[in-house]
Amino acid sequence: MSTAQQLHGLRTKFIEKVSKAVLDQLMDDLLEDMVLNDGEIEEIKENNMLRADKARQLIDSVRRKGNTASEKFLIRLQERDKNVYSELNPQV
Repeated sequence: MSTAQQLHGLRTKFIEKVSKAVLDQLMDDLLEDMVLNDGEIEEIKENNMLRADKARQLIDSVRRKGNTASEKFLIRLQERDKNVYSELNPQV
């Protein structure tokens, strides 16, 4: 199973578990890693969306970019929130 497909399977649990603070950190990390660009980050941050909607938009944006982006996302998630990462239990 590809990492992008795996991320799709982890989507619901990620949306339920991730905090707003970790979401903001992940967006900064993924911008730094050049997975997301300024426009994509602004779109997620500026909309008056609920935390769950931001999480949904973030994980979907990363997943659509393929396996390398998905792997970077999981690495950054593990660095930022070991508990959520452990609960998702990705097979990386």
